Amino acid sequence: MARVVVVGAGAAGMMAAGFAAKRHTVTLVERNARPGRKLMITGKGRCNVTNNCGLDDFLANVPVNPRFLYSALSQFSPADTMAFFEGMGVALKTERGRRVFPVSDKAVEIVDALALFAAPAQRCTGRVQSLLLRDGTVTGIRLESGREIQADAVILCTGGASYPSTGSTGDGYHLAEQAGHSIVPPTASLVPMETEEEWPSRVMGLSLRNVTLNVIAGNGKTIFSELGEMLFTHFGVSGPLVLAASSHLRKPQGGQLLIDLKPGLSAEKLDARMQRDFEAFAAQNLSNALHALLPTRLIPICLLLAHIDGTKKTAQVTRVERQSLGMVLKALPLTIKAFRPIEEAIITSGGVRVREIDPKTMASKCTRGLYIAGELLDVDAHTGGYNLQIAFATGRAAGLAV
Repeated sequence: MARVVVVGAGAAGMMAAGFAAKRHTVTLVERNARPGRKLMITGKGRCNVTNNCGLDDFLANVPVNPRFLYSALSQFSPADTMAFFEGMGVALKTERGRRVFPVSDKAVEIVDALALFAAPAQRCTGRVQSLLLRDGTVTGIRLESGREIQADAVILCTGGASYPSTGSTGDGYHLAEQAGHSIVPPTASLVPMETEEEWPSRVMGLSLRNVTLNVIAGNGKTIFSELGEMLFTHFGVSGPLVLAASSHLRKPQGGQLLIDLKPGLSAEKLDARMQRDFEAFAAQNLSNALHALLPTRLIPICLLLAHIDGTKKTAQVTRVERQSLGMVLKALPLTIKAFRPIEEAIITSGGVRVREIDPKTMASKCTRGLYIAGELLDVDAHTGGYNLQIAFATGRAAGLAV
């Protein structure tokens, strides 16, 4: 029976600790007082556990190093993840986009299930300062307190550099570098966007539901189009749609967002709807006649972009002006300026180069006895439960392999 240290009690770490503890003596080291702190805030507190799809569809949603994951996902698929949690007593449901959530909509159920699975491992609270290395082999870890824990194997599952308040401060990159690994510079993924236009700050806090967000890359190609929810902020835009779109847009500069405020209506049906509304409110100012069609705070923005005076009587609005307004409602434009800082990202792109890791076992090719799993690896996926599935699958692979 070997001594195993798992660093990081997140999705990958608890999965690795639980599987490793079936055969070995395991110490699970976590800097926070409670495990799964980042898991608690995923999916807006609901925890999008996985995506209920097959392997080919899954890999199609992994833009960075998808083939590296083939073995781990083949051994622990989304269906296996669902069976795992249901076996731990967590009832699951599949929603739009094949996203899987707890029936309770409470992330704490997932965290509690993982904590129970990892319970055979001894818990240790502290921040790992360095690896203990000798002759190309890891022999343990040293905590910030100075305490050393000897080990026959170490599994790094520290996460990336996003949401540092949850403990993901990039420590794992430094630990991996100590063991001879090279790091692809981490960048933000699944992150809000700043816009060139300043008007979103005027409607800050306004949430749009059931709109379609289209993302146009710098080359003019539409790379993302999805129905959902988004939010205006003091810097630009955020919300589920925007976060999802960001993972498709690797370089934000020069990109454009087009928001279809009325995706359920064709341009012709929208125009007919406006004609009916305008006739019903013919004696009112145009800005007042649009309340049934648009959120109040967005009305002056749309009129400005359509170059129409909102004080104009509705009966005086010309066909050309009405069509101009319709074009704005079907494609409200915003220019992407930049992604928000990595600290505000849901996940991190970049990390330990996967060519330095055995894809079947997550074992380091640089240092004997070292394994690396989860977000610390240079693998990231689109939103929709894919990233957590990667953490579960790679964590399990490492835990079984030690």
